[in-house]
Amino acid sequence: MKPKVIAVAGPTASGKTKLAIELAEKLDGEIISADSRLVYKGFDIAAAKPAMEDRKGIPHHLIDIVEPEFDYSVADFYDDAKKVLYDIIKRGKTPIIAGGTGLYFRVLLENYSLPRVEANPKLRAELDSKEKEDLLEELKKLDSVSYEKLKNQNKRRIVRALEVTKTLNRPFSEVSVQKEPEFDVEWICPEMKSREELYERINKRVDSMLEDGLIDETKSLLKKHGRIKNFVCTIGYKEILSYLDGESTLEDAVDLLKQNTRRYAKRQLTWFRRNPALEITI
Repeated sequence: MKPKVIAVAGPTASGKTKLAIELAEKLDGEIISADSRLVYKGFDIAAAKPAMEDRKGIPHHLIDIVEPEFDYSVADFYDDAKKVLYDIIKRGKTPIIAGGTGLYFRVLLENYSLPRVEANPKLRAELDSKEKEDLLEELKKLDSVSYEKLKNQNKRRIVRALEVTKTLNRPFSEVSVQKEPEFDVEWICPEMKSREELYERINKRVDSMLEDGLIDETKSLLKKHGRIKNFVCTIGYKEILSYLDGESTLEDAVDLLKQNTRRYAKRQLTWFRRNPALEITI
C-alpha cells in the first residue's frame, strides 16, 4: 500500500494554514510547508508565515530553513520534503502538506518527474536579462509543447524550461515525463463561497500586514540583505520598496500590493484546477 498523505492546497488567504493545523490536531499530524517563500528566514509578514503561537504546538517543517540569498529550487524542496515526509510516517504521525506553490505539490505528490539539471548561473543570468515575451518566443521555437503550458506562467518557470532545454539540448517537455504517484493523497481545498469573498480576505490580510509592521520588516531586510532577487521579487516587499524609493505613495503601493496578490491568487486557482482530485468551490 502507498503511504497516506493529506494535501491542503489552495490560493493565498483561503485558510490553508488554519485548516492544516486543525487537521493535524485531530489526526496527530505534522505539517510540511509547500510554500516557496516560507523557506526563507526573515520573510515573515509579507509571506504570511504562521506565528509560533498560531501553530498550536504542531511541528511545521520547511519553514525558515535557508537565507534569502540562497536560490531554493523545486529540486531542493522535493529532496527535503520527501525526507521529512518519510520521517513523519516512520514515527507513526500523519503527514499534512499545506501551501500554495502548485509546482511543489506536483513534483512531490503527483505524477511529475523533475528534470535533474544543475543551475547554470551564466546561462540563467543571460536569460533573466531578457523580457518575458522574448523568452516565450524563444521557447516557442525550441519547445512548442512547453510554450503552451508555460505561456501564462511566471518568468522564472520559463527561464528554467529554457535552461533545461539548452543544457540538455532536448525539449523540456521530453525530459518532464510522467511517473507513477508515490503516495495515496487525500486532496483538500478550504471552502470558499465566492471569488469576491477570497479577494476581500486578501484585502484585509494586506491591511493587517501593514498594521503588523510590513514597512519596518521591508526596511530591515533591505538593510540586511540588500536588493537581492528573492527579496525584490517577492509580493509585499517589491510594492513597499516602490514606496520607500519614492516611486509611489503609500496608498498606491498598498493598492498595488492588494492587486498583485489578487492576481497571484487567480493564477493559483488556475493551477490547482488542473488537478481533478482537488475540489475547488469557486
